[in-house]
Amino acid sequence: MLDIKKIRANAEEIQKKLRTKDPTVDLTPILALDESIRSLKGTIESKQAELKATSKLIGEKKRKGEDASEQLEAVSGLGTKIDLDLKKLKQEEALFEDAMARLPNIPDDDIKVSLDPKDNVCIKTFGEKIQSPFPLKNHLELNEKLGLLDFKRGAKLTGSGWPVYSGMGARLEWALQNLMIDIHIKNGFEFYLIPHVVKPETMYGAGQLPKFRDQLFKLDDDDYPFMLIPTGEVALNGLHLDEIIPSEELTKKYTTISPCFRREAGAAGSGERGLIRVHQFNKVEMYCFAHPDKSDEVFEEMLKSAEEVLETLGLHYRNMLLVTGDMSFPSSRTVDIEVYLPGQERYYEVSSVSNCRDFQARRSKIRMREKGGKPELLHTLNGSGLATARLFVALLENNQNEDGSVNIPKALQPYLGGCECLKP
Repeated sequence: MLDIKKIRANAEEIQKKLRTKDPTVDLTPILALDESIRSLKGTIESKQAELKATSKLIGEKKRKGEDASEQLEAVSGLGTKIDLDLKKLKQEEALFEDAMARLPNIPDDDIKVSLDPKDNVCIKTFGEKIQSPFPLKNHLELNEKLGLLDFKRGAKLTGSGWPVYSGMGARLEWALQNLMIDIHIKNGFEFYLIPHVVKPETMYGAGQLPKFRDQLFKLDDDDYPFMLIPTGEVALNGLHLDEIIPSEELTKKYTTISPCFRREAGAAGSGERGLIRVHQFNKVEMYCFAHPDKSDEVFEEMLKSAEEVLETLGLHYRNMLLVTGDMSFPSSRTVDIEVYLPGQERYYEVSSVSNCRDFQARRSKIRMREKGGKPELLHTLNGSGLATARLFVALLENNQNEDGSVNIPKALQPYLGGCECLKP
């Protein structure tokens, strides 16, 4: 959430920046509500003061045996007016909070302004696209003989976009998760296992509510109004909801593995079939609580940890600094790591590393305190480290042989009992 004080002081410039992410942003109604609320609060305080003074006068007149009927009538009417004003204030504050909660974060000043993802800037590449002497298969064609994934049974269980991993497919998915967790632990991240359902207020703190309510899966249970997490970021941010962290404990670096649940599975088509875009996928997540002076440094650390996974697996990738209109709702700065999938002949995101500055911290009331100082907002950062569905695809398609077998990268072999190759 943004700081209303900064919006008041520089509304025109902030609106201009916000419109580079969302052209529909209009701060006029928010500022009008803010002014009305402040005016209404002043009116209520004035009437309450008048009520207090009149009540005191009534008491004095009664003690003296004097007639206080006029004052009693005034008090009666004043109390009703205050109640009506308080009701109106509550309504306007609810509208204001909802409107503020729907404003995206402000992009950093050096981010390229564009609403078109095609304008994202490539800032790094690692490796090269594989050159194959034989026609390359996509992961669905490879799976026909390898039997790693069972999409038909997944559809029978739940529906399209809910894959089942079987046999060596399940073991390979498990191996990838363990390799990534080991890498992040080596790089200073503390491993957590978190709930996969959370309260609405936890979703709100991470920036998922109210804007993305229709994209979330919810439990149909009046006693447990929980939601399924779309990313481990939501729960990791919520660990310190409404807390003050001593500054000497920063940076806090967490990592977790969890399923991610998304209502939108993407557009249909050959390029989006299989594991490319699904309703449920596994993801290793990195999340950091950082001192504002250190968050840019922490951002680079997270990026390097995600890159190390792909480099350890020997996969070609590129880093894309996202333009303003392609960044996520709570982000001020985002780099997507995209791996090349030869079966699709295009790059796909497997990691998105973002610095959210104090946006999530303000929503979640997560602060830090210097020794002897007052609490102040810290910065939060998140990054995929990595999403395993597309990484699974990348491994199959980039390590395939002409006979349909798939070589296992050396770094993964110890997690698979020494298996060097998946054979039809």
